[in-house]
Amino acid sequence: MHVPVRVIRPQASPHTQNQDTKTEWQASAAVPTKFGTFQTHAFRSVSKASSSRYDDGERAKEHVALVFGDIRGGTNVPVRIHSECMTSEVFGSLKCDCKEQLDAALTEVARRGAGAVLYLRQEGRGIGLANKLRAYELQAQGADTVDANRLLGLPDDAREYDAAVHMLDYFGVKSVELMTNNPAKVDALRSLGVTVVARLPVLIAPNPFSAGYLETKRIRMAHELPSKFSAQAAEASIDAE
Repeated sequence: MHVPVRVIRPQASPHTQNQDTKTEWQASAAVPTKFGTFQTHAFRSVSKASSSRYDDGERAKEHVALVFGDIRGGTNVPVRIHSECMTSEVFGSLKCDCKEQLDAALTEVARRGAGAVLYLRQEGRGIGLANKLRAYELQAQGADTVDANRLLGLPDDAREYDAAVHMLDYFGVKSVELMTNNPAKVDALRSLGVTVVARLPVLIAPNPFSAGYLETKRIRMAHELPSKFSAQAAEASIDAE
């Protein structure tokens, strides 16, 4: 038994571009990392009105484009659109695969010689850090990641990709190979006018704490994860008991 969709708050479709959102380039510098040296660009995105803001109500966000090589005017550019995950990327939480996906994307972009990781400041699939922690508490009581959001009256996914589209436009990127396991993200980008020529999987093996989360993404959110993850998830869950 799962919590029905009807309990969630109304939200704008993530496949509809918000005409009130403006994104401007702010600054850039070369930043050496363990993956290579990336030209790192800061952007500021301001939204006058957004019905999918469930965090602190802020309308201005700073986003980052980590660019390797020359992507200006490029076609078939490998791009990862990555949403902020403070719990994983800063504090080392094992409940998700976000940090590993970010690392894998940076590694792959550098290996290919050109590409970009667009880092968007939308914690917890767009619901914000506080709501994310509330959802974690519900998950500890037995709800999965989808039902936890719904029990809080929140959407399954409140992320918006307008800023990412504006960032790609800034670099004049004509088409991308999108690094994601989520077909809905491909659909969202295409509906916003981005030419996505291919989807590149970013597969991270589950650990005992992320196994159930990845299974939920595969079964309930239609993420393209291999069936072997089911066996790994079951084994990891047993080992964790």
